[in-house]
Amino acid sequence: MRNVGIAAGAGVFLAIVGALGMDHLPLATRLLYWVPLMVGGSGVAHLITLAMGRFPQLYANPWIFGGVLVVVLSLPITLIVWIYTSLLTGRDFDWELIPQIYGSVLVICIAMTAIMILVNWPGKVTHAPPAGAPAPTIRFMERLPAKLKGAAIYAVSSEDHYLRLHTSKGSDLILMRLSDAIGELEGLEGAQTHRSWWVAKDAVESSRRDGDKMVLTLKGGAEAPVSRPNIKPLREAGWF
Repeated sequence: MRNVGIAAGAGVFLAIVGALGMDHLPLATRLLYWVPLMVGGSGVAHLITLAMGRFPQLYANPWIFGGVLVVVLSLPITLIVWIYTSLLTGRDFDWELIPQIYGSVLVICIAMTAIMILVNWPGKVTHAPPAGAPAPTIRFMERLPAKLKGAAIYAVSSEDHYLRLHTSKGSDLILMRLSDAIGELEGLEGAQTHRSWWVAKDAVESSRRDGDKMVLTLKGGAEAPVSRPNIKPLREAGWF
């Protein structure tokens, strides 16, 4: 439903700006054209995404996934737009319009796919080594301030340009980006639960619902939010 809402909003925007040279048409006509097209396109994209789920290697990189989705999606959407445009305007079904329509559809598919990936893609995951394997070197541990040396890391959260470290010895701030920190936390079992939080799985004591989101209560008393795209994968991984 969230994706449908985004698609409908994009349809309203395209209608208002008069995309594809439709600014001479009444707004009601433009809305009747764009909103159903965008909502229908999101439904087609959903079906294609489900089919792509049979190839889990595509999910290794969100932008590879997005590129494949755009290529596959733009073909049936072009056909739908061609038919819908011809029916709505009363024009003949002119095959020569298809290349022109495809170019516009491709641009819109790229933009919408990028938006949907940013909204729906779950956060990064870090992994502990398998049982019996040698203890890994966790580069991030070298960044702990002197007073936190040797502490267990419960979570890392963004505060402006800084990161707050939540540990068994208290908390402190360091200057670093969260994306860089997550890369250096590999070796600890954890996940980016929110765009501004990484949490160690062993630090989670309980969870509770907060509207359409989840909140994790951690050792030490901190509470970490779980954004909607992360709820399902974390639940399947046994976090709550």
